[in-house]
Amino acid sequence: MTSTSRPDDIDIRPITGAEFADWLRAVNTGFLRASALTDEEVEGRRERFVEGRYLGAFDRGRCVATFRSFDQQLTAVGGASVPADAISGVTVTATHRRRGLLSRMMARDLTAAKERGDVVATLIAAEYPIYGRYGFGPATWMAEWTVDVPRAGLDARWAGPADGGRIDLVEGEDVRKLGPELHERMRRGRPGAIDRHDTWWKVHTGALLWDASWKPPFFAVYRSASGEVQGMAAYEVDDNWGDAKQPLNTATVQWLISVTPAAERALWEYLCSVDWVVKVKSGSRAPDDLLPHFLPDPRAARITSLADWLWVRVLDVERALEARTYEGTGALVLEVAGVDGLTGGRYRLEASPEGASCTPTTESAELELGLGEFGALWLGDESAVRLAALGRVREERAGAARKADALLRTSRRPWCPDMF
Repeated sequence: MTSTSRPDDIDIRPITGAEFADWLRAVNTGFLRASALTDEEVEGRRERFVEGRYLGAFDRGRCVATFRSFDQQLTAVGGASVPADAISGVTVTATHRRRGLLSRMMARDLTAAKERGDVVATLIAAEYPIYGRYGFGPATWMAEWTVDVPRAGLDARWAGPADGGRIDLVEGEDVRKLGPELHERMRRGRPGAIDRHDTWWKVHTGALLWDASWKPPFFAVYRSASGEVQGMAAYEVDDNWGDAKQPLNTATVQWLISVTPAAERALWEYLCSVDWVVKVKSGSRAPDDLLPHFLPDPRAARITSLADWLWVRVLDVERALEARTYEGTGALVLEVAGVDGLTGGRYRLEASPEGASCTPTTESAELELGLGEFGALWLGDESAVRLAALGRVREERAGAARKADALLRTSRRPWCPDMF
């Protein structure tokens, strides 16, 4: 009798509500976190539990792999929302690797997402090499800046926005009232942004406990001269003093959203003006964020992290291409190679600023690419010319990659502000 279970002996199925706590402990084990959970943490996370969307792999009754998905709205280029299958909580215990458990869970989930009518699937990859084989590609990137405040050149006497607006510190209850509408306005204007469920606001303001170590941050709100809420930020500050009683504190931004450049500027200037703060860490921002150029000396902001962020796997090529907008006019025939029989084929895209149509075709392809590369191009961040140079897309007609860039790329880079 062998002590190692064969892959076919491991049962993959949706978990029950009674198994939820054990599933959470398996997630913690997979992410190398302490497996212990308080009853309050378990009940707090149970608010998002949906039967059928939490998968577990069970070996002799023990959960050895986890997978979760949930409904999400993703902003396409131009501001339309498309339904997405958001994937999270993916783990395989180290004792059960290389048995195809993730592939089985992924196939089950993506098939269900396709049947539901989701246009894309999304995830944030802990490890880069894993998800390309399932048709995902990195569609947005993130950058984090660290601002050397004394070097930034800002007015040390700054006492408020010069545009007649104001910054107010508020409580979590105020954020839950003001934040959702502001975030939706921001999301509609930023390709790659995702919706925030009511639970998100509860968790990030302390109304719902997901982590026993959570501490309340400071919350700052920017109001325009007319009183309209146009920006909001959450930040924390450490307590660090030099030997000669010199303040060396760092303000770390947890999240900052705005719907106008004026609001964004005012919030960054406020954060750089807080007494005792000599460094500001920006948190996750778009790689083309305006932050450095709000400073008289942009070199005071240095990038301390730059990485891929939101990965996209397109489930419906036609709906995905028709959902977004295009600044130019043109037509392009794409051959999209599928990986699992759910997506792929040859399509003719006809696009203009007035709209787009995408239909299957038997015409000769101009550009051939994998599903992951297609996901990276769809939100407008990646360059087909760049991918062709890397050998990851193939031109069947000279100039097709440049034509694709003219149609698909955006003037501002897409950005997903959130982790999930």
